[in-house]
Amino acid sequence: MQKADRKPRANAGKIALVALLVVLAGVAGWFAERIVSGPAASLSGRDRQAIETVVHDYILAHPEILPEAMDNLQAKQGRAQLSGVRKEVETPFPGAVMGNPQGTVTLVEFTDFACGYCRRSVADVDALIARNPDLRIVIRELPILSPQSADAARMALAAAEQGKYTAFHKAMFAAGQPDPATIEAAARAAGLDMARARATAASPRVERELNDNVELARQLGFGGTPSWVVGDAMIAGAVGMDQLSQAIATARKR
Repeated sequence: MQKADRKPRANAGKIALVALLVVLAGVAGWFAERIVSGPAASLSGRDRQAIETVVHDYILAHPEILPEAMDNLQAKQGRAQLSGVRKEVETPFPGAVMGNPQGTVTLVEFTDFACGYCRRSVADVDALIARNPDLRIVIRELPILSPQSADAARMALAAAEQGKYTAFHKAMFAAGQPDPATIEAAARAAGLDMARARATAASPRVERELNDNVELARQLGFGGTPSWVVGDAMIAGAVGMDQLSQAIATARKR
């Protein structure tokens, strides 16, 4: 993920351990709360503590339930964060869609043309489209790295307005870092009507879209690119095909 990109590998073990302990405590507390709620709410503090101990010990003896618990916890958190904004997040700027525009599964990508990890993810997105004919990919331009990436994002939305978003998207990432020359070259490679594209890129509608994307990213807790939303999963970083494929498969079952 650019801007924050990837955390040092040295911290990975500590982070995983902390996450495991948090989940363990959370799951134990959740089970215990379910057990002692309702008719059993009148249990004494000693009885409640005994039940919590049994649940805690069971989880320690059966750690295989933790991945499922973690998935359920993350899905619950995702649903909470997406509540009230899901429709807005999944509704593209007209034309800023890749894959199957009528697809039944929606993957949203927040991206920046100046982001090296976004560039690496282009191949993953292409592979996902090839393997999932029902996949609709909504692209949300999030140009947070440089003024030049904002200029490229405006031209991308102008390309979307002309029905040529995918062509510009690929040409712009292939051109390297955005600057006036590479943006112009990508626009021409995509076959844009340049006068019309420049007018659209400078329009208040396009500027409003970029501002809205920044606000949506803030609400979802995304601090960099690429970031992804699919179903109830919110994923930060260039996580690769496997994790995205798994999230798509889960969303398809919803």
